[in-house]
Amino acid sequence: MTARTHQPPQPSTFAPEEPGSDHWVLNFGPQHPATHTTLRLVLELDGERIVACTPHIGYLHSGFEKLGEDLNYNQYVVVTDRMNYISPMANNIAWHHACEALFGIKLTQRCTVLRTIIAELSRIQDHLLCVGTAALDLGAFTAFLYGFAERETIYDLFEEICGARFTTSYTRVGGLSMDMNDEWPAHVKTFCKQLPATLADIEKLLTRNRIFVERTKGIGFIDHDDAINWSLTGPLARASGVKRDLRKDEPYLCYADDWDGAGASAVAFKVPIAYGGDVLSRYQVRLQEMSESLAIIAQLIDNIPPGPVDVLPQDKHTLPDKSEIHFSIEGLIHHFEQIMTNRGFTPPIGESYGATETANGELGFYLVSDGENAPYRARCRPPSFINYQCFPQLVVGHQISDLVAALGSMNIIAAELDR
Repeated sequence: MTARTHQPPQPSTFAPEEPGSDHWVLNFGPQHPATHTTLRLVLELDGERIVACTPHIGYLHSGFEKLGEDLNYNQYVVVTDRMNYISPMANNIAWHHACEALFGIKLTQRCTVLRTIIAELSRIQDHLLCVGTAALDLGAFTAFLYGFAERETIYDLFEEICGARFTTSYTRVGGLSMDMNDEWPAHVKTFCKQLPATLADIEKLLTRNRIFVERTKGIGFIDHDDAINWSLTGPLARASGVKRDLRKDEPYLCYADDWDGAGASAVAFKVPIAYGGDVLSRYQVRLQEMSESLAIIAQLIDNIPPGPVDVLPQDKHTLPDKSEIHFSIEGLIHHFEQIMTNRGFTPPIGESYGATETANGELGFYLVSDGENAPYRARCRPPSFINYQCFPQLVVGHQISDLVAALGSMNIIAAELDR
């Protein structure tokens, strides 16, 4: 696919109240279905053509960074669930990835593998929604149903492993809240066998559909250099030819060589790249990424190492197993010291930045520690917030109907936009 050479005009400086003008101002959202009740766009229009677009944020949640300075390193995981509620497990992993860099903790082999599998399930979960709702916004209802049916299966898998479907809060500093059961890998394998057929059905419905292609090809164009200048990450950048993926460029978990400390190789996968820079290219990248996620899971699901999911029980940063708490005085004392007195549950004084490649791009947390049990400063780099900056450039010069297609292709999660 070749990149479109047309560059849309720059936003107008025209004042709408100027006498004799044909331009007018329209509020698009937050009630409009395509804005999912949380995004507001103020459009300046010349007929149906967009002359200027000003996004307004602040309609869903706020204060998640300040909450990070009041809650301890395990409590804050419940806030990350609500930042990107489409794939909350990925947010859990990203938060504690940054915490473990601050604490200087190396995960157990079992935890590393489980987190990698969960991260890829979360990527599929997020992409299914993005592809489904983006098609729904353009009138393609069937693909939306196919995607949501598979998302329900992922919810079932998450409920089985952690007891929660939506707000999972699964990770902990140095480990996980609980281990998987013996049947979970088989259920994951069943899901991985059935998903390719669904992806093929979605592709048959959309990829060569004349209406879908005409509504998406050449729409919302952003070129390679602009994608870099806007600091775009994830499918939005890779659809413009930016070859960056933290799983390859700054590897972590099973994406890194020697992840088990015994010379294990990193999982093998390809990073899908497109060069169209438009809505259609973003759809194609997400579709291919789901297939690559299945390949990663297939490499790991039959080789989950035995052992604990938390770092060694005597480690001062993790809680003891519930059986120890209930049946040994040592475990009860350990739990009491961690929960009631926070004794030992403190990182060294310093700072760290940890980031993971989530479905929408780089999700990073910057932490500053003063030696207490909660961060002195906690700051977040949410991908939706960064990616949303370029939206006016994507839609200026297009018609209102094209705005819906461009917005759906960005997969903006409004809870990540606020502070």
